[in-house]
Amino acid sequence: MSLTRLFSVDGKAALVTGAASGLGRAMAEALAENGARVVLVDRDNAALADIVARMNGAGRQVLGVEADVTDLPSVEDAVAQSEAAFGGLDICVANAGISDPDRARLHESSTESWRATIDVNLNGVFHTNRAALRVMVRQGHGKIINVASMWGHVGPAGLFPRPAYAASKGAVVNLTRELALEYAGSGIQVNAICPGFFRTEGRPRSEDAARLMADYTPMKRLAEADEIKGTLLYLASAASDFVTGTSLVIDGGVLAR
Repeated sequence: MSLTRLFSVDGKAALVTGAASGLGRAMAEALAENGARVVLVDRDNAALADIVARMNGAGRQVLGVEADVTDLPSVEDAVAQSEAAFGGLDICVANAGISDPDRARLHESSTESWRATIDVNLNGVFHTNRAALRVMVRQGHGKIINVASMWGHVGPAGLFPRPAYAASKGAVVNLTRELALEYAGSGIQVNAICPGFFRTEGRPRSEDAARLMADYTPMKRLAEADEIKGTLLYLASAASDFVTGTSLVIDGGVLAR
């Protein structure tokens, strides 16, 4: 197989949650720019409509679906719309996520902050994975890509306390391993991407925060959003057909310490 075909997603049906902004948008763009037909899922309908209009205007095959990953019926509906529109679901990127609203140490954080973070970051991945896997099992093939974090492998409190974020992303890393084993004989690969510090719209929240993150990173810079595209295409394509249960860390060297 040629390298062009090996890394191709042309004609594949894909779904990306949290696709209206940030890394989700970059990953949806990567798939659509390389020929995939993509359902973009987000709870921000205005931002979603804007990106869908721009991508359709550029000749991409995309469909926007407003949905909240914490709401199981809306996630199942988004997957059903993908299957109806594109005849199946080959690639599912469970990307939607938030950080702890309280940004405090555990004893100072609220139950509401904990529950909100776990609901999006872990329950949302559960809802998305389960709905997608039901389609993929029927098909006999598929790629699940869960977006975790480098903080799913180590604690972020060396820089700032994020107890719920760390707990939820660590759970996503291990859920990915478990699902990889459960579906290894079903033609389905389940892997995770674990980003480090990326610059997206609105993130970091200040230049002081950006400098702190850059100083913490051995490469002494933040990644740009487009730098996630290559990893996403690798895991979404035939290039990773013998890769399952792994977490690809994109962190500028942080976890190498």
